[in-house]
Amino acid sequence: MSGAFLRYRIMAWVTGVVLAVAFVWLIVGRLFLDYGNPDARPAFYGYLWIAHGWLYFLYLIAGVDLAFRVRYSVVRTLLILVAGTIPFASFFAEAAVHKDLRGRGQLDA
Repeated sequence: MSGAFLRYRIMAWVTGVVLAVAFVWLIVGRLFLDYGNPDARPAFYGYLWIAHGWLYFLYLIAGVDLAFRVRYSVVRTLLILVAGTIPFASFFAEAAVHKDLRGRGQLDA
């Protein structure tokens, strides 16, 4: 179980960090840097959103793998998977999964 959780944990953090950076950059760009104008946006800004898309795909795979192994309900699985699309939510989802698995005794101390 620890291997599936470790893969999920890594993907939750990587996806969450990339999404958080992109989201903060989006807010700052719209408010202060005229990112409403496509010519004002740097290329890296677009690459960051593309990276999040691919990382989210890997997050989905890791999340479904973990959910099948733990036998989570469909609703709980969907909540975990949707957390990768909401800024900062993947951090909270990962912490909740970690707490749940420790409570079940499926993770080492």
